[in-house]
Amino acid sequence: MIGALPADLKVVVASKPIDFRKGVNGLVALVADALKADPYCGDVFVFRSKRSDRLKILAWDGSGLILATKWLEDGGFTWPEPDAGKVVITPAQMTMLVAGLNWMAVTPKTIKRPTKVS
Repeated sequence: MIGALPADLKVVVASKPIDFRKGVNGLVALVADALKADPYCGDVFVFRSKRSDRLKILAWDGSGLILATKWLEDGGFTWPEPDAGKVVITPAQMTMLVAGLNWMAVTPKTIKRPTKVS
């Protein structure tokens, strides 16, 4: 259950499957080493298992790390190709991913910023 996410939230999906026995410390190490990112920067990191029906989400909320796990009872999540490395998706795409929907079928709309009115 994910509520409204800020539009400027950066969501990073690790495309290669991980050892799903890893906990917070193991995922922090993966973010730092494999993804070359700061696990405490406020970005959300999504990891997949070898089976396509499981995911883990790691996020720093300013006071601690949050680790969430989801298993689908039927079907699987839509994942990028394993050799894609890290893939940055929008918060809306993350909501679809976590819901088990095909987030790749949706193309984010480019919205032009309004110009200043004098």
